[in-house]
Amino acid sequence: MSSRTRKGSGATGAKVAGAGGTSGGKNGDGDKVSAGDKGGKRAGASEPAGRAEPARPHQGGQQAALTRYREKRHFGRTSEPRGEGTEPGGAPSFVVQIHDASTMHFDFRLEVDGVLKSWSVPKGPSPDPREKRLAMPTEDHPMEYRDFEGIIPAGEYGGGTVIVWDQGTYQPLTEDFAAGLERGHVKFRLEGSKLRGGYALTRFRGGSGEDGRAAWLLVKENDERAVRDGRTPDPVRARSARTSRTLKQVGAQATEEDTWHSE
Repeated sequence: MSSRTRKGSGATGAKVAGAGGTSGGKNGDGDKVSAGDKGGKRAGASEPAGRAEPARPHQGGQQAALTRYREKRHFGRTSEPRGEGTEPGGAPSFVVQIHDASTMHFDFRLEVDGVLKSWSVPKGPSPDPREKRLAMPTEDHPMEYRDFEGIIPAGEYGGGTVIVWDQGTYQPLTEDFAAGLERGHVKFRLEGSKLRGGYALTRFRGGSGEDGRAAWLLVKENDERAVRDGRTPDPVRARSARTSRTLKQVGAQATEEDTWHSE
């Protein structure tokens, strides 16, 4: 899917952020996040076995959860979805987007209670259980964001090019998944086109609020889908799971469409 924006709002190139498992900084959209010593439950801690059913959202709760997302954006300029609410159906979904914003990063999103809980992962998810990837929480996103691919205009929050790197469904392995996120530790199994198998998200700094101090670790479980020495692809060369386009190709097509419409 291509997304249109105004002429002159092309993405700016950026280096991949070199965040490790215990460092802090800013999330990919420019919000400050500090990280200190690890604490709390380790990523490999045991969880109840079996599938945990996700909670079903209430429409009012969905809209309230998106307040911060909407406050940061001008929908007359950006083609990002405002989010009108969706009805739940089937297994919960996940999406991983590559975002060439102020710093290049991956956005990791899990469907929970009718919205996409989101983390900025500077180095991207790893298939290697030995790799602990820093994941900095960002605001909840609407379910429609699963399909967003295009350019966020320069000057807008998170301005830059976005592609859908991976998408699919996931199986919650933590009982009461939403409560597990509040506590700071969840386990789940991804079924995507690129990411598959068990993963864990563990908060090691800060509380559950959106005050910019929380930091998490995203770690692959040591299961049959684990890949030793596996690497996340170069984000510049990576291709969309939806359209097979690179960041550069998405940006070029959006610019061409804007030029055509301006003539």
